Amino acid sequence: MSGAKSPDRKSQASGSLPPCPVIRTPRLTLRPHLLSDAEAVTASLTDFGVARMLLRVPQPYHLGDAREWLETEANAGTAWNAAITETDDAHIGVVSIEKLRNGWHLGYWLNRQAWGRGIMSEAAWALVAAFFRQRPDSTVLSGVFADNTASLKVQAKLGFAISGIADVYVPARGATVNRIETRLTRDAFAPATE
Repeated sequence: MSGAKSPDRKSQASGSLPPCPVIRTPRLTLRPHLLSDAEAVTASLTDFGVARMLLRVPQPYHLGDAREWLETEANAGTAWNAAITETDDAHIGVVSIEKLRNGWHLGYWLNRQAWGRGIMSEAAWALVAAFFRQRPDSTVLSGVFADNTASLKVQAKLGFAISGIADVYVPARGATVNRIETRLTRDAFAPATE
């Protein structure tokens, strides 16, 4: 992983983050998004298997949606939306921490070809570790749909604790589903184990 920097006092006070860092792990590079990622993002988010597990993805999803997100939200100062890439720099997913109304939130997704290889555990751990170096007193919130056991396992490995259950509307499903709400403090954050 890339070296640690001391927290930026200005960004801590304002609720923003410094620009999304480039983070290297043994198998991955997490980097800021590029406009050239639009086709890979679109290909992943038009896959119902991916989209059905995401709360805020419009359906149907089009290349224009990806371009708009990349131009306006992907590198916003209130979020780290890191592109997950392997050695060939091909975009295979996203891991993000963003400031929402009620706090900092971890979100993530992988394209189907990257499932089942421990990639998200590695990527999420790396981004959360970098975040806690910037904001050591923060709590990270997240959540998973009740039928997404793989995602719940990722969060358990990181040290997230279940904090509640909410009913949420999921556009890709056109239905309301149960979402397991989770939270993580720096003290509970588990060291990488792989």
